[in-house]
Formats: sequence, structure tokens, C-alpha cells
Amino acid sequence: MSETTTAASFSDAQKTDVRRYCGYPAYGAGASGFQGWRFFQAYGLMEFRLNNLSEAEIAVVANYLATLATLETAITDAGSRLDTETAAVWTRNPYEVRERAALFDDWRRRLCGFLGLPPGPALGDGSLALVV
Repeated sequence: MSETTTAASFSDAQKTDVRRYCGYPAYGAGASGFQGWRFFQAYGLMEFRLNNLSEAEIAVVANYLATLATLETAITDAGSRLDTETAAVWTRNPYEVRERAALFDDWRRRLCGFLGLPPGPALGDGSLALVV
């Protein structure tokens, strides 16, 4: 993540990363259509929090974003080693991608916990409520 925070606000790229890491679908150009904060209470809460965190809380979230970006990259980098089982004294961990993905998802859930949000649908929690 190369974006930096300004005084008490996130860039659009940072908000997108928070939504994505928390397991929520793309926000789009705004609150139109049938998807988004108007229909999911947790999504509305997330948008409120992203727009109203203190500077200290923004710094904590920025640290989460940096950690998550590193963990996400490590998963894709591990994919480059899937074709090698053993090389000299090095032996591939056959569970590396799964273990890295689990660590990544754990940190995603920690970010959700810090923001006081249930994990989104992409994290498999299924605890979103439809507002009718």
C-alpha cells in the first residue's frame, strides 16, 4: 500500500482495501442500486467508521493495511514455488499456501474486530443482515 493518510481521513484506495480485506463487496461509485450500505447494516457501520475514526485509530488501521498487503503478497509469492517439491536441501512446505491464507484471513478478522464489524461475506461469516 503506497497511499498515506491525511489528517483524519482515508484515501479512496485505503477505503477500498479496508472493504476488501474485511470481506465486503466493492462499493462502486456510490450508494446506488440494490447493494451496499443501504441494505447491509454492517456495511453502513463500516462506512460510518471509515469516515469518523480518530487520527490515532486511522494510524492503527493503516498499520493493519500495511501488514495485510505484505501477507497477501506472500500468498501469491508462495504460488511461484508450487512446482518444486525438493531442491538440494530445501523441501517445499506442501501446506504453505493454505497456512499463509489462514494467517492472512486471521489478520483480516482482526481488522474487522478492531473496527467492530462482523467479517463480510467473502470471509465466510454470513452474519450480515438484510434491511428491508
